[in-house]
Amino acid sequence: MPLGEDGHCAMRGACGPKTFGKPLPCPYNGTASEDDVDRALLVSLCGADFAQGPTCCTTSQLETMRDNLGMAENIISSCPACRNNFRKFWCSFTCSPDQATFLDVTSTQKSSTGQTAVKSVDFHVSKRFGTGFFDSCKSIQVGSTNGYAMDLIGGGAKNYSAFLKFMGDEKDMGSPFQINYPPTSSPEISPFDATPRNCSGNDLGSRCTCIDCPDVCQSLPYIPPPNSESSCHVGAMSCLTFVLVLAYSLAVVSFLLGYALQFSIRKRREKSYERVALSADAASEHLVSPRTHPRGLIGASSLALYVDGEESTGTQSESRNLGRGASLLDPIETVQPRQYLINNVLRRGFYRLGIFTASSPWLTFAVLFTAVGLLNLGWQKFEIETDPVRLWVAPDSESKLQKEFFDEHFGPFYRPQQIFVTSSPVSPYELQTNISLTTSNSPVLSWDHLKYWLDVEEDIRELRSSPNGYTLSDVCFKPAGPEGYCVVQSAGAWFGNDLEMYDPDTWASRLLECANSPVQCLPDFQQPLAPQYVLGAVPENPDGSKRYLDAEAMVVTYVVSDSLDKEEQERAMEWERTLRNYLQDLSERAPREAGLEIAWSTGVSLEEEINKSTNTDVKIVVLSYLAMFFYVSLTLGSGAVSHEEGVVASIAHWAANFPKLFKHGVASSSMSIDSRNSPSIFPRLPRKLFIGSKFTLGLFGIALVILSISSSIGLFSFMGVKVTLIIAEVIPFLVLAVGVDNVFILVHELDRQNLLHGPNAAAAAEGYAYGSNTPMSPTQSRSRSQFDSLHSHDDSVEASSTPLYLSAEERVARTLAKMGPSILLSSITETLAFALGALVPMPAVRNFALYAAGSVFLNAVLQVTVFVSAMVIDLKRVEANRVDCFPCIHLPARIALLDEPPSGSGLGILARFIRRHYAPFLLRPVVKGIVLLTFSGFLVASIISMQHLELGFDQRLALPSESYLIPYFDGVDAYLDIGPPVYFVVHDVNVSQRAGQQKLCGRFTTCQDSSVANILEVQRNRPESSFIAEPSAAWIDDFMHWLDPEQAKCCRVRKRNPSVFCSDKDSLRVCEMCYANKDPAWNITMDGLPEGEEFMYYLRQWLVSPTTEDCSLAGKASFGSALSLSPDGDELLASHFRTFHTPLKSQADFINSLAAARRIADDISQETGMSVFPYSLHYVFFDQYAHIVAITEQILGLGLAAVLLVTALLLGSWRTGTIVASVVGLTVISVMGVMGVWGISLNAISLVNLVISLGIAVEFCAHVARAFMGAGSGLPIDHPAGQKERDERMWTALVDVGPSVLSGITFTKFIGMCVLGLTRSRFLEIYYFRMWMSLIVSGALHGLVLLPVILSLAGGPGFPLQEADEEWMSHAIRNDYEYTPFLADDDSATSD
Repeated sequence: MPLGEDGHCAMRGACGPKTFGKPLPCPYNGTASEDDVDRALLVSLCGADFAQGPTCCTTSQLETMRDNLGMAENIISSCPACRNNFRKFWCSFTCSPDQATFLDVTSTQKSSTGQTAVKSVDFHVSKRFGTGFFDSCKSIQVGSTNGYAMDLIGGGAKNYSAFLKFMGDEKDMGSPFQINYPPTSSPEISPFDATPRNCSGNDLGSRCTCIDCPDVCQSLPYIPPPNSESSCHVGAMSCLTFVLVLAYSLAVVSFLLGYALQFSIRKRREKSYERVALSADAASEHLVSPRTHPRGLIGASSLALYVDGEESTGTQSESRNLGRGASLLDPIETVQPRQYLINNVLRRGFYRLGIFTASSPWLTFAVLFTAVGLLNLGWQKFEIETDPVRLWVAPDSESKLQKEFFDEHFGPFYRPQQIFVTSSPVSPYELQTNISLTTSNSPVLSWDHLKYWLDVEEDIRELRSSPNGYTLSDVCFKPAGPEGYCVVQSAGAWFGNDLEMYDPDTWASRLLECANSPVQCLPDFQQPLAPQYVLGAVPENPDGSKRYLDAEAMVVTYVVSDSLDKEEQERAMEWERTLRNYLQDLSERAPREAGLEIAWSTGVSLEEEINKSTNTDVKIVVLSYLAMFFYVSLTLGSGAVSHEEGVVASIAHWAANFPKLFKHGVASSSMSIDSRNSPSIFPRLPRKLFIGSKFTLGLFGIALVILSISSSIGLFSFMGVKVTLIIAEVIPFLVLAVGVDNVFILVHELDRQNLLHGPNAAAAAEGYAYGSNTPMSPTQSRSRSQFDSLHSHDDSVEASSTPLYLSAEERVARTLAKMGPSILLSSITETLAFALGALVPMPAVRNFALYAAGSVFLNAVLQVTVFVSAMVIDLKRVEANRVDCFPCIHLPARIALLDEPPSGSGLGILARFIRRHYAPFLLRPVVKGIVLLTFSGFLVASIISMQHLELGFDQRLALPSESYLIPYFDGVDAYLDIGPPVYFVVHDVNVSQRAGQQKLCGRFTTCQDSSVANILEVQRNRPESSFIAEPSAAWIDDFMHWLDPEQAKCCRVRKRNPSVFCSDKDSLRVCEMCYANKDPAWNITMDGLPEGEEFMYYLRQWLVSPTTEDCSLAGKASFGSALSLSPDGDELLASHFRTFHTPLKSQADFINSLAAARRIADDISQETGMSVFPYSLHYVFFDQYAHIVAITEQILGLGLAAVLLVTALLLGSWRTGTIVASVVGLTVISVMGVMGVWGISLNAISLVNLVISLGIAVEFCAHVARAFMGAGSGLPIDHPAGQKERDERMWTALVDVGPSVLSGITFTKFIGMCVLGLTRSRFLEIYYFRMWMSLIVSGALHGLVLLPVILSLAGGPGFPLQEADEEWMSHAIRNDYEYTPFLADDDSATSD
């Protein structure tokens, strides 16, 4: 039909429907008319412009347009500009008297009534109006769906052309005929070009609010994303990294230059002053002999190896080779040993304790085991805490209280059951032939896949749980009430869960239609399903449009209701277990049957799989413990001195002599002096293999560790402290590390006491006299009782009167007296450090701290009492020649012929290595400098690495490696394109009053700029810092617009009885709009809208009004659970505004989303005075990360403070205490540095391990530090010989306790960790194997390398143990000994 002139129509009147549905217009090529027009209806729809004059529409067309406009205005009425543009557009299209100038009927068809009706038209619209129309509507939000009106009325259009095309396409829920919009028009055509309204206009017919028109929103200042990195950078490095690297580089260069300069000066001096050196050597004969000072005390002796320029005077150079005797030249006041009261009191106390426990072992056993038995009665109240919320969230934490508030007022969050369906990478045939699979990104959507999956969904709907037979309908969430439909988000819902009406040629067009316009394909639960909810990994075209048919995954979500009622919750869990079993079976057969793979999770999956992970880890953990147990049992006491040959040598002798048994006459012809050369049937194994073994003692020590843990659990269980899985997995490792170290130290010291004062001590003494040139270790020489100071001065005895042989009880008591204070130092420090962890509010960390502190303390108590008693029993067994493990078997003593001096120094292999090689090398000045530089480098690298330390815990790590949840979580990252919902909960506000309403609303002109709705909208516009992606569901705006009389199908009352509300099924004749006759009329200024009782009256009705197609603003389905009313319904207690986060893909995203939401809620609360907080399901689990950095600083800071205080107090030196605390801190920092490099995140578990690092670092350092302080002479730090004296003390300390620390803790844990490294659990590998291995290596390096160097340079003056250096001195002077530990003669027959 050709275009006409002004005053002419292109169509007019109704000619019946096509088959069913809306009537089609009739083609009409005539003038406009005033006939058959309901003028009042026309004016009410199209305004005063149509109050008079002819039109191109009839009353029937107006009624159809009224219904169509009503449906649209449910969605767009909140923005006057869009609403008026919408009406202007369709009123002109339908009724304009100049219709023929811009409308052309291009084809016709026969209607069901047989009339000729319009089939398609061309509607020429100017770009100006089209763009203005689209812009006025594109930002309008639909709160109930957290989406946009354009998704519903425009199919998600991104421009005006797509918007108009969507409205013009022929479809059941849209236009009954095709309306085309030609992009260009011929010159004779006059396109429709009315002036569009702008949403930011100032008149009431145009002005929209911020929520629907971003142009009128207030601008907020820039806020950087949460936890964003520092903006200070130098190139690619942060400023801190740059400063550290620069400072360290300068330090290295300075050291190298300084060393080169010193070396050059020393060489020059050696060449220039050779004569001076010779003269100085000649003058040495004038020095007083050390032998003339027999009463001098040992102190600032020089080290013979120190010849590299430290002596600045001739006298010092002369005395450097005099050894320990050089100290006799010092003034008496500088070498008099200092006394420390606490030290003496501790030694006296431990000596008395040792005497008692050694003398009365069975009484000690009875008393201590009775006490332990009483503590273990607490196991009756033993409970394991498995609830993640109670584990990781403090009872009074903000997130936990907010979760409880939300659950109480709105009900707990739903229990989602989610499935990702993807295409199998191989064919069913290849699967049957077991060909290995490779990943593939092939599209999942096809006709066959859809058919198969809809059958699966039908099976799931019919699933019945066992034993009660619950179905999905019994447990699912139904927004429309018990009689409604379940929320099942699936692509199948777009097809009505049935493909009967579709075929292989039509399914794709249907899916594209629904994906582009979800409102056209409402599922049975009547809420639009946006494509991001049901399709995953949808590729994009270059223009940004989506290729939905190429989606890689279908996302299927079954929403199950949760409840605080345990019975209802158990009903849901029963059905979930049935679903889990079904999906498990489906995952095995779906690849074969349909070429599909599924990854899934049910509501019960996570807890079940985590518990399964714990069970699968048990074997590896137990194996690790067993490895440590056997190592301890087999190596304990291996350092004891024995003059027998080893097992290998014995077998070699036996094998060599065995043939002699078969040679007659050999035995009678000559008498063998050495029985080892006599042939025998069985090899003559060394006695230490049977008698000297301490396997039983080692097992007893391990049993005490287990008993201390058991007692600690009993004690704290009685006190109501629940056990956690972390405690079960970590505490044994920790206490074993600490306890075994003490066991080794005690046993090694007892071996030394046995050497000095045991049955063979006299032979040893003769051996000493035999080789007058044998260099002696301090550990060899201390045969004088160290307890002379424990008695009164009146009964003290001279060194010469001290008995060489001491009883077993006395030797054990001396052992405890010497090592007891060291054990006390480490145990108190560790106990305090762990106990301070109880200050952390996080239950998992607090409970761990309590159990750890209790276990370490109880273990120390048992070691200094029960284990000491066991030591004396075992010692008597050895001296009685009874076999270890079988003490009833007695072996006869062997005759020992002392035809040669006993070899060795009484030191084990490790001690000999440390004495002869390690300690002399470490204490060289150059090596000290290198060590300090190296560890400074470690510190710098650790601090740099710590800057990249991430927060969080990937829950995949807590699962077994074969768990079906791991592919599911991978699918969440790969396919889920939506973030979790977030609720901003508002309470403590009176919403029945206008002021309270204005603090909430956003779609009225009098709403506060800082209202909840407005702030959430502004924040949504900057998702990089707010993490909010979707419009918020503002219930108060929908409620107020529900009252708008323009919404003809919403709030209605009976005409005859206005106190009775009409239902959605009541006729328009008997009902009228609630606010139809109000004065003032309903308006966007809120003037006249309900307040007080009237507000609550309408609100209660709104909450029960069903949300339908005719009235989408009703609140039952959309907001039924968003408001919490008082029991009588007269007060609104709380409400929430729902929105969605951006897709959260990493732990940092989850943590930052919580931080951003809290910032927004705090801003709203501050601006409005209301109480607002955010809630999302993951917040309660990520709440710890809001405080974990501060908690880490607090607990480690307090721990280091405890280390400093205790070590300084017990060691008697703030200088040494500060050094120990600093080295412990450096150990922890290095572990944190390794965490950053090795991919270990900071969370509650790694925080527990850092606390352990602190405690075990103390164990590495405390014994060395105390041995250093106990080997001193009291020289002041600035004494000329002070440096050499500290070196000697450090040498002594390393020889004394270094082997115990190495074998007792380093090797024990290293073996256990090596076994643990075999685990298949990523959790154990990362958070135990990696962290503990880092701790062991770092602790050993800092405790045995860095600490000795720093103490030798700056350690405090020591307090000699007074073990009778007098006897050593007299013995040394009589035999003209030099104390030259660094010059041990490797070739000497009696050397180490």
